[in-house]
Amino acid sequence: MIPFNKPYIVGNEFEYMRNAYESGHLSGDGKYTKLCSEILTNHTKTSKALITNSCTAALEMAAILLNIKEDDEFITPSYTFVSTVNAFILRGAIPRFVDIRKDTLNIDENLIEKAINKKTKAIVLVHYAGISCNMDSVLKIANAYNIPIIEDAAHAISSEYKNKPLGSIGSFGTLSFHETKNIISGEGGALLVNDQEYLDRAEIIREKGTNRKKFLDGEVDKYSWVDLGSSYVPGELTSAFLLGQLQNLESIMKLRISIWQKYYNSFSNLAKQGIIKIPSVPQYCKHNGHLFYIILKSRKKRDDFISHMKTKGIQCVFHYIPLHSSTYGIKILKNSPFLKNTEDYSERLVRLPLWIGIEKHLDYIINEAQNFFLKL
Repeated sequence: MIPFNKPYIVGNEFEYMRNAYESGHLSGDGKYTKLCSEILTNHTKTSKALITNSCTAALEMAAILLNIKEDDEFITPSYTFVSTVNAFILRGAIPRFVDIRKDTLNIDENLIEKAINKKTKAIVLVHYAGISCNMDSVLKIANAYNIPIIEDAAHAISSEYKNKPLGSIGSFGTLSFHETKNIISGEGGALLVNDQEYLDRAEIIREKGTNRKKFLDGEVDKYSWVDLGSSYVPGELTSAFLLGQLQNLESIMKLRISIWQKYYNSFSNLAKQGIIKIPSVPQYCKHNGHLFYIILKSRKKRDDFISHMKTKGIQCVFHYIPLHSSTYGIKILKNSPFLKNTEDYSERLVRLPLWIGIEKHLDYIINEAQNFFLKL
């Protein structure tokens, strides 16, 4: 079986992990965590990149930093991973789900303003597949209503909007280093703090609500509990692995984009014939080759395609079940919205395998996919 995803080693990951062990420092915020933070801060051009144990943790930190509380509301797409909303629901907030665009599958910026009311405390964007939302339009709305933006950039490291790194445009950005992402550490993430006024508190929240960083920096003679927080710091072994990946960031991106581009070129003719839809990349966006999907005519055809590929030893998978129609989504929403594009595309979208090392299998994967469509 050619798997949908396969973790990869590109540099000095194991050497750094061994060095971390031999140094005797395995808890967080040692040498390797700090080096990862420096690289990401420079790469994303943000005030500070705080390394966390997951993107989920980074989102939870953002919710605490914005003082999200019970009965607050936040605007977000339903076509996303559950962590995007869980971080705010844990604070007692209620999601206001907005439909997605037909071209990028990102939040439809033209529907955001209609969802705003006096309870709205945040707009939580998702840059799906590493392709940017229309940030100028969203910023215009957010600024008019004085609502902060959180960019869930879990898919989007190294992607850009008009030459600005995704995750660096809103008040906060969050990154993921889960094993399915472009840059990996098994589990892991980062909170990008773009507004300097939040930085001190972010470091406290990350350290279980204590001012431990000020103690380590010699600013106080002891540290204590001063705010809300949790254990959001990764261990040094995770950061050591991550450093090996980050040091090869540019080469990783080039390889993934080349794989993505081969898929795109190979399926463009089918897309022009209207047999399938393939990703659309607006001119304002530089993407990172995170994932490649095709959208078929119906759920049945999508399921048949997945079955066909499986018989050929190729694992293809669909993506999110819309959150508003999930069991818990229905439970917490007073009125479940009808989100036409979200519901439609979630039933017809399938993702093709994309990982470094798959290059030798690409021709086979593409040929078998095309054979399926020739039989339609």
